[in-house]
Amino acid sequence: MNGLKNKVQLIGNLGNVPDIRNTDSGKKMARMSVATHESYWNAKGEKITETQWHNVIAWGKQAETIEKYLTKGSEVALEGKLVTRNYTDKAGVKRFSTEVHLNELLLLGGKQ
Repeated sequence: MNGLKNKVQLIGNLGNVPDIRNTDSGKKMARMSVATHESYWNAKGEKITETQWHNVIAWGKQAETIEKYLTKGSEVALEGKLVTRNYTDKAGVKRFSTEVHLNELLLLGGKQ
């Protein structure tokens, strides 16, 4: 059960082209935004779809795979852990950000 303490699994679509960067140490990082969708029927019989956006960070070989194969709209299944960080913006306001740090990635949806 120790492996279940901080785990998130998502299936969704990329909202933009992944942002790929190289650190000063030469390690590759990918940052991407993934949308997940949930649908339900309301009391009036209307279908409602809600979208949640998730910030995802990947390093090393996974970042290379993301750079090579993924683009806006790509469907992915991913597993990672939630990491919350805080920072102070340029205006001096303290901000919080929650990200999924990628452990596993599965490319879905076929060849684009």
